[in-house]
Amino acid sequence: TMFLVGLSGGIASGKSTVVAVLRELGCAVIDADVIAREVVQPHFKAYRQIVHYFGTEILLENGEINREALGNIIFSHPEKRQLLNSITHPEIQKEMLKQILKYFVLGYRYVILDIPLLFETKRLTKFMKYTVLVYCDPPTQLSRLMKRNKLSQGEAEARITSQLPLDEKRKLASHIIDNSGDLESTRRQVLRLHGRLEDSLDFLAVGMVVAGLGGLVYLLLRHFIS
Repeated sequence: TMFLVGLSGGIASGKSTVVAVLRELGCAVIDADVIAREVVQPHFKAYRQIVHYFGTEILLENGEINREALGNIIFSHPEKRQLLNSITHPEIQKEMLKQILKYFVLGYRYVILDIPLLFETKRLTKFMKYTVLVYCDPPTQLSRLMKRNKLSQGEAEARITSQLPLDEKRKLASHIIDNSGDLESTRRQVLRLHGRLEDSLDFLAVGMVVAGLGGLVYLLLRHFIS
């Protein structure tokens, strides 16, 4: 038996810090961002489709996609962002499914799906037994983003407001990791969460777990035949 945990956050909220602690604890973590970078490599189907629709001007000299150039296009053209998502999301979900099944076979108690837009898209939340938000207060988020990306206040605020506010996501999550403080405080919260997740399986009905996984498998497999 195994269940799924959705993990999300906001820009500069510290999700990568939480993921690092979870990995230290031996948790199975599937990173949607890493997969998203992999599926647009030249030998993947999504790469060919992106070049077909967006043109060769988005390519680097080595033939790989210039993520910054592509990002600039989709940031100012919502319809092109939707087109890109329609190309990449099915491929990302296929790879996520492969990794979920791998961890299922290996006997993991639960798998964490690190999905930045988990609460925005809402399509996968119904397959998660729990959802976790990595939160930090707005002033801290702004300060961290300005420092990390060397942005002006206006630039940082624009990037933050392009996402669903953390306070809104907070209402949707079943668990909160408050990363507003220091690393040790965050680490203690992750350890407590890990303990709760490990214990929670004892109270799960096997049928519910299988049904949840089966539903996710059905959703993802639809893309193989679409």
